[in-house]
Amino acid sequence: MGRRQLLLRLIHLAGSLTLEVQIFGITKSADTRKALRFFSERRIRTHFVDLVEKPASVGELRRFAQKFGVMALVDKESRRFDELGLRYAQMSDERWLARLAEEPMILRLPLVRSGNQVMIGADEAIWRTWTVERKP
Repeated sequence: MGRRQLLLRLIHLAGSLTLEVQIFGITKSADTRKALRFFSERRIRTHFVDLVEKPASVGELRRFAQKFGVMALVDKESRRFDELGLRYAQMSDERWLARLAEEPMILRLPLVRSGNQVMIGADEAIWRTWTVERKP
């Protein structure tokens, strides 16, 4: 392998070690702002999706539900949850996912994803493990 090829390979590998996170949330949410600040302070590239402007797809929500269960995505303490009368609702997981995609104000926020790793809510301890794992 030539010197140029080796250099290009090293640049490619270094790029794959950089951590990038995607944060789904609402700018008014204190926990969403906490997540944005946490990664920003560590100079980690973030892609913020404001759920008011662009709701999460059912497929994206399913990724979180596969790890934590659908009901872990629901913020049962939110005002909107009570306004919609969902306290005693009996729905299938698919119907809950569709409802969550329609109503981002009943999601437990933020939803944070980095590669195959996902987290619901503000959990700096978990986020910190993500940053440690990626250091060369």
